[in-house]
Amino acid sequence: MAEPLRIALAGLGTVGIGVIELLETNRSTIERRAGRELQIVAVNARDRSRDRGVDLSRYVWVDDMQAMAERGDVDVVLELVGGSDGPALTLARAALDAGKGFVTANKAMIAHHGLALAEQAALRGVPLKFEAAVAGGIPVVKGLREGAAANRIERIYGILNGTCNYILSEMERTGADFGDMLRAAQEKGYAEADPTFDIEGVDAAHKLAILTGIGFGARVDFDHVAATGIGEVRAADITQAGSLGYVIRLVGIASLDRSEKQPTLLQRVRPCLVGRGHPLAAVTGPTNAVVAEGNFVGRLLFQGAGAGAGPTASAVVADLIDIARGDSGAPFSVPVEQLEQFAPADPGNRIGRDYIRFTVNDRPGVLAEITAAMRDAEVSIESLIQRGRDHEGGEVLVAMVTHEGPERCVAKALDLLDGSPSLTAPPLVMPILKD
Repeated sequence: MAEPLRIALAGLGTVGIGVIELLETNRSTIERRAGRELQIVAVNARDRSRDRGVDLSRYVWVDDMQAMAERGDVDVVLELVGGSDGPALTLARAALDAGKGFVTANKAMIAHHGLALAEQAALRGVPLKFEAAVAGGIPVVKGLREGAAANRIERIYGILNGTCNYILSEMERTGADFGDMLRAAQEKGYAEADPTFDIEGVDAAHKLAILTGIGFGARVDFDHVAATGIGEVRAADITQAGSLGYVIRLVGIASLDRSEKQPTLLQRVRPCLVGRGHPLAAVTGPTNAVVAEGNFVGRLLFQGAGAGAGPTASAVVADLIDIARGDSGAPFSVPVEQLEQFAPADPGNRIGRDYIRFTVNDRPGVLAEITAAMRDAEVSIESLIQRGRDHEGGEVLVAMVTHEGPERCVAKALDLLDGSPSLTAPPLVMPILKD
């Protein structure tokens, strides 16, 4: 058997400890599949004295994380610290510059700096791996980069944040409102004390930008991922969607339009109405699912645990096994210099159906005002329902579903209604996901 693959591990949180436990529990299986031993030789964390439930005495403790990159007894640096910049990025650059392979679960860093790191890895001829950065234990990066490599990917979309999916599916199950389910998610450990990145769609946007790069051979362009979170979704929206045959999910969607001379790329994260017959409708709880549509393979569905110590550690160790086998292929499916820079698409060109919810004063003429704005903007209304009157003259919800049409028309209608005293809150627009 070949010499061991020697690993320096930075970060001993739940995932880092999960990696240690996985390497120990499945040692023989991993060695057979890798063709060599995977051996952690050095570790680093902020608190050396903390009891983490595993024996760390067999590893060299490195107080200065950056020094890991300089060690002669290290082949691969594994970063599980987190953060788009700061120490994690410094370590990544130092490791690659020193000719070490680099593995990370850091989606924010890859979304913001992945191209530069890929260029550095190519220059040094060393592997850069980040399977665990997207969808936890689901092998979607490998699936797109390797399994679907012969296909032209036409669309990528999916449920990319388990926290939001738990909240929305529990709102659906219980009838509770957003605030109650957010607190429940925090109590169960599915949401952070500060859940902003999750509920505002930033976490999902990081993952979508990475998947877009791999699936389309595109230069990662996080700055042009438009993200809308789930904070405005009400229990009434869940109920209304259900009555129409839909569920609500936070969906990241990337589509490449090649119909014009200059292809354009649309990347968005938004709550969407999903038909009950669609595969994503059945994805509940803190689960992730990614759909990729290839021109020969058709629809591919990747589904599983999107976070947690075990699933994430599984993805990390899979990357380490690849490196042990000698796989150092292009991180974003094609050599970094061949990645294409696509122009951002105009979202107004999207053709589709939308759910629009208005919160309005209960008085005569409001519905006429709304429908007149839709008429003037050339939005065709498929259905319109008014619900939620608590008392005469109170606030009510008006929900409509549009016929298929350009998104710019919906935007124009909302512009016509902007500032209307009839509306007590900004309208909520959710696209209906195409099957």
